[in-house]
Amino acid sequence: MTYESNPILDKLPEHLQQFIKPQNYEQYSAIDQAVWRYVMRKNVDYLSKVAHSSYVNGLDLTGISIDDIPNMYGMNRILKEIGWAAVAVDGFIPPSAFMEFQAYNVLVIASDIRQLENIEYTPAPDIIHEGAGHAPIIANPEYAEYLRRFGEIGCKAISSAKDYELYEAVRHLSIIKEAPGTPEEDIALAEKQIERLQENMGKPSEMALIRNLHWWTVEYGLIGTLDSPKIYGAGLLSSIGESEWCLKDDVVKLPYTLETAKTAFDITKPQPQLFVTPNFAHLSQVLEDFANTMALRTGGLSGVQKLIESKALGSVELSTGVQISGHFHSIIQHKGEPVYIRTVGPTALAYREKELVGHGILEHQEGFGSPIGTLKGINLAIENMGPRDLRAYNIFEGEKVALEFEGGVKVEGTIVTGTRNLQGKIILITFKDCTVTHDGTLLFLPNWGYYHMAVGQEVVSAFNGPADLDSFDLITHELSETTIKPKKSEETLRLEAYYQQIRDLRTGKNTTVSRHKVFQELQNEHPMDWLLPVEIYELAKKNGDTKFEKEIQKHLESIKQENPKLGHLIDAGIALINHSFSQIE
Repeated sequence: MTYESNPILDKLPEHLQQFIKPQNYEQYSAIDQAVWRYVMRKNVDYLSKVAHSSYVNGLDLTGISIDDIPNMYGMNRILKEIGWAAVAVDGFIPPSAFMEFQAYNVLVIASDIRQLENIEYTPAPDIIHEGAGHAPIIANPEYAEYLRRFGEIGCKAISSAKDYELYEAVRHLSIIKEAPGTPEEDIALAEKQIERLQENMGKPSEMALIRNLHWWTVEYGLIGTLDSPKIYGAGLLSSIGESEWCLKDDVVKLPYTLETAKTAFDITKPQPQLFVTPNFAHLSQVLEDFANTMALRTGGLSGVQKLIESKALGSVELSTGVQISGHFHSIIQHKGEPVYIRTVGPTALAYREKELVGHGILEHQEGFGSPIGTLKGINLAIENMGPRDLRAYNIFEGEKVALEFEGGVKVEGTIVTGTRNLQGKIILITFKDCTVTHDGTLLFLPNWGYYHMAVGQEVVSAFNGPADLDSFDLITHELSETTIKPKKSEETLRLEAYYQQIRDLRTGKNTTVSRHKVFQELQNEHPMDWLLPVEIYELAKKNGDTKFEKEIQKHLESIKQENPKLGHLIDAGIALINHSFSQIE
């Protein structure tokens, strides 16, 4: 156990726990704390005017401090009051796992924090994005339920093999872009790789489509009217650059509808348009409309085909409720309907998400195949037959039968037993000495052992992952690379020490620190650092040291001349301090 658990986290399945890592709060430097404080002060000042009212209220409810990076333990103590919890992870995790965490009311928080160089925006998930963006807004009960429901539906979305390749590419870019000293050509190469993959994804998978919905709502969502929307998306709430940019007329505002799922996004570039929902209830309606298009609810031939194409572990549910989980390999179809499905490798059978006794992966190590549909020339489906009907058609223990299905599949053998559900309906029939064929092609031979035939007239559902989470060993995820934490240079450590001194002075931990001495040494050793002078300016303002204020401002002006890109950040920091003191006066 590498984290402090609580009743909500106790319910997490083991395969999700593999992604959790300790926050290691003591590893945050004073520079990290200053970055958090700058972003939060600027955001709260600005967002109080342009964000949905739930944001500012949520900051209080979730215990997010403006002055200190949130401690996961402290957050969890407060989040449990609204039925949620938070865990730390290492950067991006697979989309299905991210959404499954949400289904358990758990916020996934990338515990690293962006570098000072990327203070306005980073493609990497970080604690500013997750903690300051996602956490406050879930204090709104209706939005929180949308997020939970999104996770519940989203983790069942079927991916394509290319989706995972794109995920790995995005994760790689986010890691190297936040790593100090990464050559620009390496970043450009990673961005080109993402562009190449995005241009060659083919028909978007369910996961790709629902990720679009997630991006345009949870990450980049606006709420209200097209003319005067408010911000609620975490990506916008956590970015001091994008929160201002997004409301400008240059960014097209469109109504949020089901069609939004077809609008892809590019994580490496500003978005040319954003979508506006009239209220949080509308988000849930669009989500349910999308779920109605998923194989989760439509099943059928296309659902099984999606699982085959995904090459990933998935499940189908038949009309009797029996569920087959494994890697789907092939399908035989007839008149647009599946009449035989086959998995390869370990397969498990379940009913209502509970593995059927004797039908786990040890019993079905080599795969599983079963006909689907109705018997030829018989109007009554097997699943609808009562005991008398079954006896009449010789579907009875000890009887040797030959069952021919519509579509040409034949099952010939001696019935050993049948498995029924709680309603007494037959859901599985076991044969011995069994041969299964389709138009003369052998599908199962007697010397293979017992043949278990799933009973079902149709495939009513197909979805990602196993029906019973305990049927498979899902603790198999290995990160291809982890976030890069290079050894800090002596120069960096000295700069961190200066930041720590000013932080200790401001918090009253050490009142003997000389602001003037720190500023002088900073000018000599780190003449282009701008954030610490802004923090020192705040202390000078607080002490009414006008001469010192002007000295700091002069230094900051020289930094702006050397690096004009820092100008708006410096000006914003000074303006915020001046405004806060003018309000006090």
